[in-house]
Amino acid sequence: MPRSKNAVASRARRKKVLNMAKGYFGSRKNVWTVAKNSVEKALTYSYIGRKLRKRDFRSLWIARINAGAREHGLSYSEFMGKLHKSGLELNRKVLADLAMNHPEAFKAVVEKVK
Repeated sequence: MPRSKNAVASRARRKKVLNMAKGYFGSRKNVWTVAKNSVEKALTYSYIGRKLRKRDFRSLWIARINAGAREHGLSYSEFMGKLHKSGLELNRKVLADLAMNHPEAFKAVVEKVK
């Protein structure tokens, strides 16, 4: 019995990868072996990037909270320590938004914490 190569599935697999490589420069978009490597690396970077984005946002929030707290005479660490002791359960994302866009509300939080 002859060996079946299943060209339909192979072509579909290659087509999927080549479609992911749309917009790449030069042979990365249309040569199978080069496109496969480029797409694989891109998917690795995108996976890592989803983890890095969380770190980046946390550091941004901390910088914003620190700037807001220092306007009211507290450092970031003092503010967060007192916040946890007071029992207010506001996360860094919310606090950073208050510090940036609603300074009067952030001031009220700082006064409650002091």
